[in-house]
Amino acid sequence: MPAPRSDRKALWLGLLTASLILLTAVFMTLAAQMRPVAMHDLNLAEGEKLKCVSYAPYHRPGQTPLDPASRIPRDQIAADLEALAKITACVRLYSVSQGLGEVPELARPLGLKVLLGAWIGYDQTRNAAELAHALEIANAYTDVVRALIVGNEVLLRRERSEDEMRTLIRQARAQARVPVTYADVWEFWTRHDSLAAEVDFVTVHILPFWEDEPVDIVDALAHVVDIRSRIGEHFPGKPVVIGETGWPSAGRQREESRPSRVNQARYIREFVHQAHARGWDYNLIEAIDQPWKRRLEGTVGGHWGLLEADSLAPKFPLAGAVAERESAFGPIGGALLGGLLAFLLATTGRRTRCLRVSALSATGALGGVVTVLHWEHAHLAYRDALEWSVLGAVAALCAVLPLVLARWHGEPLPDAARAARLLRRPQGWRSKAALLSLLRALLLFAAAIAALLLWVDPRYRDFPTLLYLTPAVVFGVISWWNLPPGRSERVCAILIAFAVSARWLSEPANPQAIGWLLCGLAFALPPLLLRPQQHQQR
Repeated sequence: MPAPRSDRKALWLGLLTASLILLTAVFMTLAAQMRPVAMHDLNLAEGEKLKCVSYAPYHRPGQTPLDPASRIPRDQIAADLEALAKITACVRLYSVSQGLGEVPELARPLGLKVLLGAWIGYDQTRNAAELAHALEIANAYTDVVRALIVGNEVLLRRERSEDEMRTLIRQARAQARVPVTYADVWEFWTRHDSLAAEVDFVTVHILPFWEDEPVDIVDALAHVVDIRSRIGEHFPGKPVVIGETGWPSAGRQREESRPSRVNQARYIREFVHQAHARGWDYNLIEAIDQPWKRRLEGTVGGHWGLLEADSLAPKFPLAGAVAERESAFGPIGGALLGGLLAFLLATTGRRTRCLRVSALSATGALGGVVTVLHWEHAHLAYRDALEWSVLGAVAALCAVLPLVLARWHGEPLPDAARAARLLRRPQGWRSKAALLSLLRALLLFAAAIAALLLWVDPRYRDFPTLLYLTPAVVFGVISWWNLPPGRSERVCAILIAFAVSARWLSEPANPQAIGWLLCGLAFALPPLLLRPQQHQQR
């Protein structure tokens, strides 16, 4: 039986209101992102450069240090160093394998100095070969190599003990013709402070974003100043170098620490200004974005670079205001295209009404702008063919949802089981009600998996709010009127509601966690609060 006209009017009014509210919020956010933010101008003295930046050459598609057989071409390293010589006086390496052993030779004519790194891990045979190779290079290029760094965060990763590191460092100092040090996060230096007697200087990592209690960008520099002072007091008379510090430009927010282009620019500018004023020796992480790190650290891991991975263009200027986004042309175009397609589909076919067309056009516009924004995020976050296939399929379902909805006239929707039976019949695909019901079941299942994964393994996973925003709005509204939940939908809804709430409770002040909570509850609550008989009564 067709739904009463009063119910349909409320349905279209609810859909129109929700879509317009979300569209307003999205475009207000875009406007805020395009607003230039004033910050400290880093006016370096004539000829002055950054003291040092971490350099890894694995920024082209498919390049990764995780493949032992890979080797970076010499001409690529030479081009990278030529670009870096314009902004820094030194590069830090973490290994001398896979072609990186050629860096000192290529750095010499550019006037670059090198902090040479020997990678130390679980494999003792490989460690011995790596250290021997690093010593050979360091001793051959004493005019280029500032120091030899024996191991990077080895104690943090628990791959070697303090006594084993002491033995390796002593071995290196006995043979090296350059200063020798070891690099680790500042807490592990204070826990293993006896190692300071074995090195020529202490190399500490201070990363406000990765602290156990993440630091807001507003307080980040004060935090670094405090830690640097404490380390200096802890190791009196021993030179201290900040071996890693920086801020990511994209990725998952950690409590108060938000990755963004503006925050990265602010941190780098303010830190470098303070470091030069205070006479600190430092190394920024890192020179170029490293897409391969997304596999280890999520989206945020691949976006610590000062330069873009593909073009080697600077992410931000060293002076002047910085905006998070340069243009909103793509999202605006997506909204216009989505709204137009939904309008055309809604006005063809049988007779329709203005309120319905307005609601469906607004929903199409919301779906279009969200699709473009998620496409932008996918290029930052998706790591391999599997993610592009699976998450891309979910994104495609979300993108097509407003178009299927635009052909729907408000008739009652079956539950998922009945919808599947209807679609198996000849010409069953013509039933937009059945298609919508099946789409909700599929997207509820996908959202339940995403919510559970984010709950149990949150550190390196992004909040998938953009991916599920459109279905949350669509089904969050129409489920109140004529989309009775089946058993499977209710199970998925329970999982979503529990997982998004648990995730939010662990970081209640995180805006990204709040957004995911609201999105998940909008999607999940109607199937939980309404039972089939309530739909029938409506």
